[in-house]
Amino acid sequence: MFYIGDKIVYPMHGVGVIEDIEKKTVLDEEKEYYIVRITCKDMDIMVPVSNSEDIGVRYISDRSTVSKVIKLLSEPSTSMHANWNKRYRENTDKLKTGDIFACAEVVRNLLRQDREKKLSTGEKRVLDNAKKVLASEIMSVNGITLGEALEIIDESV
Repeated sequence: MFYIGDKIVYPMHGVGVIEDIEKKTVLDEEKEYYIVRITCKDMDIMVPVSNSEDIGVRYISDRSTVSKVIKLLSEPSTSMHANWNKRYRENTDKLKTGDIFACAEVVRNLLRQDREKKLSTGEKRVLDNAKKVLASEIMSVNGITLGEALEIIDESV
């Protein structure tokens, strides 16, 4: 269970702060929801308390983990499917897990692919979103700006 004021990571959106926990009735069913302010996207989302862990919501990482993630960005790329559509689905599935290392792997592999041969529009969107999610966590953990976090990512890959 998370509490008001906790910094969390919501897959596909990045770091947020739990601003409230409210009971809401949706489709004739009353549930508790976390009201989360996503820091980099200036938006609020409602996350059902009952399945927040199932959808990958987690506490933000510590400095040690973020250091390992930044190191991972400079390691060799992992193999990706040749078909862009299958690559797109595989990368999207990795991002949905909420795992910071999976997110970093997607960023690293797609950023290198984009530098060699331009990505499709869909893959470019996946890369941009993954970079923002990863940068939001680096920013929050290290107390830096989003721009500085994005710069760290670009320089590390």
